[in-house]
Amino acid sequence: MEDKINQMERTDIINKIYNNYDEDVRLEKDRQGQLEYMVTMNYINKFLKHGSTVLEIGAGTGRYSIALAKEGYPVTAVELLESNLSKLKQNALGIPNLEAYQGDALDLSRFDDNSFDVTLCFGPMYHLYETNDQHRALDEAIRVTKHSGVILVAFLSVHAIICTNYLYNNTTIEGLKHNFDSNYTVLHFKEQLFTGFDIAEFERLFLDKGVEHLTTVAVDNVLEVAKKRPDFSMTDVEFKAFADYQLHICEKREMLGNSSHLLYICKKR
Repeated sequence: MEDKINQMERTDIINKIYNNYDEDVRLEKDRQGQLEYMVTMNYINKFLKHGSTVLEIGAGTGRYSIALAKEGYPVTAVELLESNLSKLKQNALGIPNLEAYQGDALDLSRFDDNSFDVTLCFGPMYHLYETNDQHRALDEAIRVTKHSGVILVAFLSVHAIICTNYLYNNTTIEGLKHNFDSNYTVLHFKEQLFTGFDIAEFERLFLDKGVEHLTTVAVDNVLEVAKKRPDFSMTDVEFKAFADYQLHICEKREMLGNSSHLLYICKKR
């Protein structure tokens, strides 16, 4: 019963966030979203082979699922929110190799063990506040992935959150209280709405899970801060140059915490 109550609270939180936000344009409306999409797709395509089956958990309105289905891969998309799922299905009309279901990252019992070559978990970890739920989502993603298959998991940098949500708005003390205890251990609780992780903390979640860590990737650098400047602009030529730079430095450890969005990439043993 407690699990169901917690799930309802989490679903209510996520609904309130995304019912007031146009997720469908997030990855194209500004340079940050464009860079996140470009770098993420670059890494997805590194691990796809002819005929690879793809599962996207937390597929939103389908930007990645639809793009990969159009490339010819059999794609299964799972999305928690009815509003996002409805938009996803609308966007996917006429694409026969994409199946979409409503579902939760914490329960993928619809799918058998070892079903997919590549599994994408690109939204759930932003809104999982309990350690048990974090592990359950990761365990489910790993379970449904084939042996030697690849799992890509998106998460948020807590240190970037301090800059983008608090330092920028002159509320640093509030931000530190919301995200760290007195010893600067990272906190996770539902009132944060979006919860961030220390890089090493997130990587530790995968210990003893039967996966091989391949890399951790920063996908959007400091553009979430930069784009808030009223005088910020970036021509297509400048963006192309910055994107090329990002692709070359995005795995450097010293760059990871700067990025709002990150990817943990691993292979199932």
